[in-house]
Amino acid sequence: MTADRKTHWDTVYGAKSEDQLSWHQDDPEVSLDLIGLAGVTAKSSVIDIGGGTSRLAGALLEKGLRDVTVLDLSPVSLQAARDRLGPAGDAVTWIATDITQWTPDRRYDLWHDRAVFHFLVDPTDRAAYLDTLAQAVVAGGHAIIATFAPDGPETCSGLPVARYESGQISEMLGNGFALVADRRHGHHTPWGAIQSFQYSLFRRLG
Repeated sequence: MTADRKTHWDTVYGAKSEDQLSWHQDDPEVSLDLIGLAGVTAKSSVIDIGGGTSRLAGALLEKGLRDVTVLDLSPVSLQAARDRLGPAGDAVTWIATDITQWTPDRRYDLWHDRAVFHFLVDPTDRAAYLDTLAQAVVAGGHAIIATFAPDGPETCSGLPVARYESGQISEMLGNGFALVADRRHGHHTPWGAIQSFQYSLFRRLG
């Protein structure tokens, strides 16, 4: 399954320029707003799950962070991001792997995921993701999970997706995490469509 997923996403990223991908953002403003709300500083560690060609890593570097990790299933997407950042990309840790198969060897102050979790329609994959998240976030740290909202698309890039309210994700995370804030956001695709996203910020207790 991981090989099939990798092939799918390498094909998607290889077929279009970065600014023609449906999820492309010139400015990850909602993510940055919630990251600020989480109290992230230049000394914080951040991992961007499914970061691919996102501009978030570059924005964090511009804010002075030096412990930034980007994880994505597609090496094609990560190489494109590295090429765009140039020498600045050397400050980023790049991990090409399937989040449902990954075992973190350290913990992070903030976990950020925009549009990975909603692709995990298999309960086994969701459970693996949530277990990894719990392992990877420090006590008192935060997680941002952005998915399609209940009125968002039912598919993306030819794959089915699950759509969520923040309360549903909170229930799946369990008692170890508390919902801090949420945002509903209308994302404008490169061709002018509006996709409804649900952003949820959680704090790890303990």
